[in-house]
Amino acid sequence: MIERMETGQRMSKIVKHNGVAYLCGQVGSGDTMAEQTQDCLSRVDALLEQAGSSRTRILQAIVWVSDMADFAEMNAVWDAWVPAGHAPARACGEAKLARPSLLVEVIVTAACD
Repeated sequence: MIERMETGQRMSKIVKHNGVAYLCGQVGSGDTMAEQTQDCLSRVDALLEQAGSSRTRILQAIVWVSDMADFAEMNAVWDAWVPAGHAPARACGEAKLARPSLLVEVIVTAACD
């Protein structure tokens, strides 16, 4: 069975199937990479909770940054957020994001109830 949560015309914020939650990409607000990453990850936390999951159950994360010059700043926030011993498989690349003001987007797949 496929369960879709917060579904609109274009996308669902969460899709659950066979004990896995797929989250839509999350962006954050703020002026700096650190601020946007922190806000983005707090949005991921909220969706994980809604899906019946948590940071310790993340299987994979895909991180897009608008400029790899900000990679270390994003990673400083990321490293503080990921629980010790529960780092997911992760990829990070540079991409042109939906709006020029966006600096980071995170896409998460996690085990769920």
